Amino acid sequence: MATETTARGAFPRAWLLALTALLASTAPASVHPHVFAEARLDVLVNPDSTVKSLRHLWRFDDLFSSTVLVEFDMNGDLRLDDAELQEISQTVYASLADFNYFQLVTVDGKDVAMTPPPQLMANYENDQLIIMFESEPKAPLALKGTVDFGIYDPTFYTAIDFTEDENMAVQGLPASCARKVVRPDPDEAIAQNQASLTDAFFNDPAGTDLSKIFATKLELTC
Repeated sequence: MATETTARGAFPRAWLLALTALLASTAPASVHPHVFAEARLDVLVNPDSTVKSLRHLWRFDDLFSSTVLVEFDMNGDLRLDDAELQEISQTVYASLADFNYFQLVTVDGKDVAMTPPPQLMANYENDQLIIMFESEPKAPLALKGTVDFGIYDPTFYTAIDFTEDENMAVQGLPASCARKVVRPDPDEAIAQNQASLTDAFFNDPAGTDLSKIFATKLELTC
């Protein structure tokens, strides 16, 4: 019984602290999301048509949220107080740093560097864990050409889902820009990128950066 309890209690910390390690020994056929989150992304645009910041909200599935509750509810009152939520936010913040907080930003296909968010906020309501944060481009990011914003987990362990196109929004979009949400078809994505997909991707997709071809993206064309 002690072994079972320890394994169960270690699960959320394993996800939060070592995402890639969880998949290191996973066979390709079993590489699929284990954690699910409904997301909202708000892109804030300055009056000069540069991107001010990205605001993120992730609402995690009930199963994972309840597991986090069990792990971080140190006083056993079946709720998460401010101190426990702070520990969760700090743990998530540290664990996602190596993954750019799952952010994907490109201009005409070239990656854009983002400044790490100063902090993450965690909340727990209606039996769901909620993570919120805001980040900014490292250098001024003008809305010129095709600018894409997406969220993806390169380990394939977490599925970040935008259930409605309206959940990828822009505040202050210039009239000269067009907005659309792109939801790649996995088979089409593989076919279109066959030349750049290596054996390493098919043997261990978590070990490559090519998983971003499957990410749902907000595309702004200006």
